[in-house]
Amino acid sequence: MGFEMQLGVSMWSYVALWRKGAMDIPGFIRAAKAVDVDGVELLDFFWKDRAAEIGAVERALAESGLPVGVYSVANNFVNVDPEARAAQVTRINDGVDNAVHFGAKTVRVFAGNRIEGMLLEQAFDWIVDGLRAAAAYAKDHGVVLALENHGHLAGRSNQVLHILEAVGSSALRANPDTGNFLLVHQVPHDEVKALASHAAMVHLKDFVEVPADYKGFAYTSLDSLKYKGVALGEGDVALEECIKSLKLAGFTGWVNIEYEGEESPTDAVARSVATARRIMEKSADA
Repeated sequence: MGFEMQLGVSMWSYVALWRKGAMDIPGFIRAAKAVDVDGVELLDFFWKDRAAEIGAVERALAESGLPVGVYSVANNFVNVDPEARAAQVTRINDGVDNAVHFGAKTVRVFAGNRIEGMLLEQAFDWIVDGLRAAAAYAKDHGVVLALENHGHLAGRSNQVLHILEAVGSSALRANPDTGNFLLVHQVPHDEVKALASHAAMVHLKDFVEVPADYKGFAYTSLDSLKYKGVALGEGDVALEECIKSLKLAGFTGWVNIEYEGEESPTDAVARSVATARRIMEKSADA
């Protein structure tokens, strides 16, 4: 490949199997090896008993030969309770410790969820304060935090950039999630371009708009449109344009598949990997 993007897969892609009790973390690592990605993204969400499970996870990683490229944390700084906000900093710090343990250099983080009736300025201050504290810890440990465009408060590229600027740390960068931009009515490849030079990692995700009366699982956008998750290349995201923008920006990090559809992850992730490989190889040759 003519440039150094690495293709991984997030365990979130297999959350449906995990919820059924049909997959644990070692099982995910074996599944990732089977679809031939370069590495895996682990999440704090999936630990049931870390102390009891970590040995099996380490063995699965060693047997697969796959690195942990990214460790992801699900945090929320929008809370009126200062102790609860401090606990979220601790949660990210724990994620940094896990990243260091597994050899990952990137930790995916969130901003927080909107509370009805709360002033956006107040929520913004809490997000900035929390991420600034967490970024300081990450920097001390040689790790970079990657803020995902997710939710009402950081779903848009301009919101992510505003937070990055306010925090002002080299240890806080962006995680452009290609699918999430559709939920805030932004054009994904335009917004990936806007964030490409700030990206520490990327989530490759595809959604397709479905009718308002769609009965399956779907996400609702800010304007009440419905989107369901699909395998890469089967939805509304111009993935090839996204990859081109990353290449032009000189991005060399992890590009991780995050599948969020109703189809069996076993089939959908395999197709997604094939599509991502094709697009990345085409871009490398361009």
